[in-house]
Amino acid sequence: MPLSSMNLLAAAEVDPARPWTWTFIGLTFALYLVIGWLSRVRETAGFYVAGQGVPAIANGAATAADWMSAASFIGMAGLISFSGSDGSVYLMGWTGGYVLLALLLAPYLRKFGHYTVPDFIGARYYSETARVVAAICAIFVSLTYVAGQMKGVGVVFSRFLEVDLTVGVVIGMAIVAFFAVLGGMKGITWTQVAQYFVLIVAFIIPSVAISMKLTGSSIPQTAFVFSDISERLNDVLLELGEQEYTKPFGKFSQLNVFCITAALMFGTAGLPHVIVRFYTVKNVRAARYSAIWAIFFIALLYTTAPALGLFARYNLIKSLHLARIERVEVQPAGGESKVVSFAEDRAAALSAIRDAAEQNRRAADDSSVSAVSVLYYLVSEKDEALDWATRWQSTGLLVIDDLNQDGVIDLKLVKNEENGKTVLKSELAKIDKDIIVLSTPEVAGLPPWVIALVAAGGLAAALSTAAGLLLVISSSLAHDLYVRFFAPQATEAQRVLIGRIAIIVGILAAGYFGINPPGFVGEVVAFAFGLAAASFFPAIFLGIFFKRANRTGAVAGMIVGLVFTMVYIVLCTADKVLPMFFDAPILPPEKWLFGISPQGIGTLGMALNFAVTIVISSLTPPPPQEVLDLVEQVRVPSGAGEASGHE
Repeated sequence: MPLSSMNLLAAAEVDPARPWTWTFIGLTFALYLVIGWLSRVRETAGFYVAGQGVPAIANGAATAADWMSAASFIGMAGLISFSGSDGSVYLMGWTGGYVLLALLLAPYLRKFGHYTVPDFIGARYYSETARVVAAICAIFVSLTYVAGQMKGVGVVFSRFLEVDLTVGVVIGMAIVAFFAVLGGMKGITWTQVAQYFVLIVAFIIPSVAISMKLTGSSIPQTAFVFSDISERLNDVLLELGEQEYTKPFGKFSQLNVFCITAALMFGTAGLPHVIVRFYTVKNVRAARYSAIWAIFFIALLYTTAPALGLFARYNLIKSLHLARIERVEVQPAGGESKVVSFAEDRAAALSAIRDAAEQNRRAADDSSVSAVSVLYYLVSEKDEALDWATRWQSTGLLVIDDLNQDGVIDLKLVKNEENGKTVLKSELAKIDKDIIVLSTPEVAGLPPWVIALVAAGGLAAALSTAAGLLLVISSSLAHDLYVRFFAPQATEAQRVLIGRIAIIVGILAAGYFGINPPGFVGEVVAFAFGLAAASFFPAIFLGIFFKRANRTGAVAGMIVGLVFTMVYIVLCTADKVLPMFFDAPILPPEKWLFGISPQGIGTLGMALNFAVTIVISSLTPPPPQEVLDLVEQVRVPSGAGEASGHE
């Protein structure tokens, strides 16, 4: 149970990064708000596709910011840090997926030239039903994805601004609402350009600084390959009884590795909020160039993340292992906290720890018993105060447990009995993967302004993607559903108003899932990619390259793929998605289908979608001639400006 923010002030000296954090976040938020105000629009073309006048290089930066979400900035290095080589599935999947989207699908979709992916689905499959199904798929994918972003916002605020995670999510919702509601895609695009440069600077600077400290090299991308840092980390992990960092795919089966990578890859190519970015440029040529710029901008972060993940793991272990407990603070729920010094009264301190552990065990068995928060003040082997550990413990995202009550934090894995089972545990009881990047500058002892810069970068990454996703939710609800089916005669002003109302509805839903996420940031985002792979990618791919695909097959395929994947994810995460009804997953890991995790099940959903679409399309009448002619036009990206008036 995290301590209150009031106790955080007493838990350690005043955080030296706090003034810098307020300054950087205040300046960047002011910049976003000014851009949103200056970019405000009144017409649907500006609201949904930024008037199709965004320069290629600016669209490349905006696409990179839109795509590199909190999962990339906050989550991916954390995943790699704790999963080692297993974490490469995320790197391979997301990188390969963007290349697939940029080179294979984006030019054709831009040639088609409408506002949204459901627009393409509806016209290509000559069906309003297909449009509705695509819009519903877009809403499900985007809501799942945006939940990860809002959780990332809450994590940053809960630590660096010392507010509750819920309050942090609400602040983020308000900021996104301002520039998204006012400026639509135009405001979001230019805000994302600014956010990209904030997040990339915030990621590169600490990576270079830590690389210099650990390897002597200022190029982190090569330092972790050509220095001995990997071997040093492997030696440390083996000493602690853990698996080698570089051992390939120790936790995932080969089938699961393939499925997760494929789900992330094909899911990327089906993400509606990224696809719509290619509608904002002037023509097909600009779409291709913006894709190349985006790959360059993305590569700057993605080639750095593996190095930062390795550096973070090494620093964390070196900082915490064999750290001494200087004093302990125990706070009963609703009661006064009690601080006991080990140096002054070791027996009393150990007694306080034992009493708290016993009460927490009783609280786990009896809901009428209040749990107790235990906060350890640590000192390293070199007698340096580990204030960073105190502050992160206070958020509840880092939990330390002196299991043998010897006053020393030992990270070696030891056998413990839990519920009649023998499990391996260390005295680092919990560390949320989403704090790795955010905490790394503190752990490494970097200056306070660097710590604050990383916080601002994490917020930029989360808010930029959240804005793009909310616009997809808005366009799906307002443009593809409400205006088309309920108010086709609506004026430009009315259409934009409905779009803004839809954004607010999306923000409220995103806030709920940000406060109650079904997993850590990277995991939640992986679910969204799986849903996109199972629903959108087959419909888009076959719509371009399989002329025989018809509306009956496409609608059936999207429904089968989406429902199968969504149900499987919910069954595997029922205790997180619906905690009021379930205290355990309905499908625990030992019951996963073919051993495929919920992050990878989108691959199977995609295969079902492809099979259903092709089989049903082959057994039912082919598309009409005008649709076949449309496909022929879309297939030839050259001659931009000829396919439709939107060029």
